[in-house]
Amino acid sequence: MIHAQEDNDIWRQFVAQLKSGQFSPDQIRPYEPISKSTMFGFLSTLRQGADWSEWETSPESHRVGNEVHYLIPLTIDIARQTYCFTFLTEAGKWYFEHLESITVRLDKTGPLPTSTFPEIPDAQKSWMQEEILVSEQVRPFNMLAKDKGREFTFDWFKDGAGYFMEARTWVPFVAASRAFILYLCWEQAKLRGSGVTLEKLDDHEAVITLEPHYLKFYTQTEQVRKQISAEDYRHLFETIWQDRADNGGWKLQITYKGTRCVFHLTRKT
Repeated sequence: MIHAQEDNDIWRQFVAQLKSGQFSPDQIRPYEPISKSTMFGFLSTLRQGADWSEWETSPESHRVGNEVHYLIPLTIDIARQTYCFTFLTEAGKWYFEHLESITVRLDKTGPLPTSTFPEIPDAQKSWMQEEILVSEQVRPFNMLAKDKGREFTFDWFKDGAGYFMEARTWVPFVAASRAFILYLCWEQAKLRGSGVTLEKLDDHEAVITLEPHYLKFYTQTEQVRKQISAEDYRHLFETIWQDRADNGGWKLQITYKGTRCVFHLTRKT
């Protein structure tokens, strides 16, 4: 291939510069709306814990026009998974564009006609579902807040009546109030992929430790932080869950520790 040697050189040069500390923000041209500083900061964090024996292996590479995508398994924060590094080539120079932890291998789709498509791990699938959910909320939130005001907008996102109906009809084996708690834990763990621990449940009280992707997503995604303030994002989260708890017959108090929270629920009298 005409670009094969150039593509191999780009990866080697990038790794060598990152390892030696010579890689600079001027070599970054990120996708919009991600900033150079955010991407450089993330690469700097990766550099600190890098196992260079992994980085210095030859990655799988794919050239698409003036972009080159490298797929390489790396161990980051103990977990090992495949990452995709994207570079832009222009006038004999290369620029770092993007780093992604989710890659859907639709290039491996079988011959047509087909109804079978490549899978991805459940954890990545849950993260993608949460990204879609957040995007579907943030865009109308901004539009409605501008046109209808904040109070109307927060009320518009309340879905407690429907959520409680799901709980009591899909979990019909226990009292409706108890079904709400059990469904909440199952829905967050199995449909959303969040970390959930049911600490306590009786007829009058429930305690749930929750590490929702929804809260993690805000801290890790710059484009969302540019669209909605942290205050409004958390208020939206609380509005939805307070309405759900109220419809389920519970009073809800939420306490936070970073992206982890505790739901303390007491039965309404």
